[in-house]
Amino acid sequence: QVQLVESGGGLAQAGGSLRLSCAASGRDFDAFDAYALGWFRQAPGKEREFVSGISWNGGTVYYSDSVQGRFSISRDNNKNTVYLHMNSLKPEDTAVYFCAADYGGWGRGNSAEYEYWGQGTQVTVSS
Repeated sequence: QVQLVESGGGLAQAGGSLRLSCAASGRDFDAFDAYALGWFRQAPGKEREFVSGISWNGGTVYYSDSVQGRFSISRDNNKNTVYLHMNSLKPEDTAVYFCAADYGGWGRGNSAEYEYWGQGTQVTVSS
């Protein structure tokens, strides 16, 4: 069993920045670097969408077109934590952001590939 806990959400103004963190732990969780990590988001009334993903060693990253150039993903395998650095925020970035883990994966955008999910953290961007 793997637990993922997101933090760092909150209220930001358009053009501002936030950094989300996702810490992994669990009884059966002994190899953080065996997992690719992803960030997804879900806005009210919309489907969950892929934001960014990172491979087990950080060597491969993916971004959706909507955040490319504004967001960056990173991971610290010593801290069992993945980060999402969000810059130049827009009101349309407002959503609940979820962290997810994919054992043996590459961090691609298919949500079905991720076995574990966090509870989410709210990000609200005001205009």
